[in-house]
Amino acid sequence: MIKSIKVRLNLNNKQRTKLFQYAGCARFAYNWAIAREQDNYNQGNKFLSDSELRKEFTQLKKLQEYKWLNEVSNNVTKQAIKDACNTYKRFFKGQCKYPKFKSKKHSTPSFYQDNIKIQFTDTHVKVEKFSMSKKQNKQKLNWIKLCEKGRIPTDCKYVNPRFTYDGLYWYVSVGIEVEDATTIPLNDGIGIDLGIKDLAVCSDKNTYKNINKTQRVKKLEKRKRRLQRCISRRYEKNKKGVSYCKTSNIIKRTFKGSKTINKYSSKPHTSSNI
Repeated sequence: MIKSIKVRLNLNNKQRTKLFQYAGCARFAYNWAIAREQDNYNQGNKFLSDSELRKEFTQLKKLQEYKWLNEVSNNVTKQAIKDACNTYKRFFKGQCKYPKFKSKKHSTPSFYQDNIKIQFTDTHVKVEKFSMSKKQNKQKLNWIKLCEKGRIPTDCKYVNPRFTYDGLYWYVSVGIEVEDATTIPLNDGIGIDLGIKDLAVCSDKNTYKNINKTQRVKKLEKRKRRLQRCISRRYEKNKKGVSYCKTSNIIKRTFKGSKTINKYSSKPHTSSNI
């Protein structure tokens, strides 16, 4: 069984800039693959595999205009192209909608790391090719501090490592293989009635409250709605024709709203006592 673990990163300014650079290169490679597939389809040709596209992209990176793509790990762009091809395959099977280009403003910045080259300690994660220098003092840039000590095991094989940005913080998520949890029931079974006011009422007369009905969560929801309405009004006020001017006040309000949403989403929405 694969268990996913997600941990927040504690970054400095240089590391934060580098992560956005990696995510930008991944987005460029993804959009390039989508555009290449569309052009190939319009010409009446068959679907291009990810191996063919990766070979073309390698030649593209040799051009002077695209030299900046060599500043990031090769696995970042390779996996982005593979993700684009997998999206097309799922579309052909009817499992998703037609693939769209990733927007710089509206898409979630994220990228892949090679599961062999990524390294973890109890407190840090090492990102491939973060620093181009071999000097001792430059190698510190490769290691990013984790906010939770010992959360990710250091002696196992990692599956699909990803770095994502939620609008406020950067996170690293990896999958690790664990044994299937098989438990033998030691007590008699009970009946559980799921409700709205109370999360669950059990036949042994135990009642579990619905955390979404608590004053803390209600207050966060109300604050989130108020901030979102405030941001919407500021956008409407600053519209100029079909575009708008994103002022510093709007940016501050958006950041404040992101913090509220992050605080709200980090709250557990179910009871762990059942």
